[in-house]
Amino acid sequence: MNISLTGRGVDLTDAIKEHMTTSIETLNKFHMDIISVNVIASAQTKKGKEHSFVEFVINLAHKNSIIIKQNDGDMYAAIDLAITRAQKAMRRMHDRETDHHKVGLNEIKAESADLKAATEEMEDEIVPVELDLYKPREVEDVLNDLKESDKHFEIFIDNEDKTRVLYKRNDGRFGLY
Repeated sequence: MNISLTGRGVDLTDAIKEHMTTSIETLNKFHMDIISVNVIASAQTKKGKEHSFVEFVINLAHKNSIIIKQNDGDMYAAIDLAITRAQKAMRRMHDRETDHHKVGLNEIKAESADLKAATEEMEDEIVPVELDLYKPREVEDVLNDLKESDKHFEIFIDNEDKTRVLYKRNDGRFGLY
């Protein structure tokens, strides 16, 4: 990453240069390909007041450049505000790049083909089994089994070939449907 520090009408002291370079190095945490960062610092007088003006131009590989302009009464405050805005912009670009992965039409077709194959495999796995459920049972036998188990209900066929449900009620009694 190339860093260019320029002062227009302002003498850039070593402390200001050091503050700018350490601030710029914080932008590396976003893992974006930063080609260069140009910083232009200037002082302007507006309505009799001295204002420090900082402009950051961040050139990124394969992306648009980020331009941040910030003014403040203090040079250090202007640098800090500009870096904060640059970090927010880089965060937005980084999140856009990582969160919004573009899915192509061929990938969608491949996923739908995989889903079709999975459903066909599931259809082949269904095997009918003869259950004990079809044997007729007495209500008293099912009631005893339900009392001894942690189940809340039992489905069975009675002696009249009707499907019945014996269940525990909230009041501790049993119901038969």
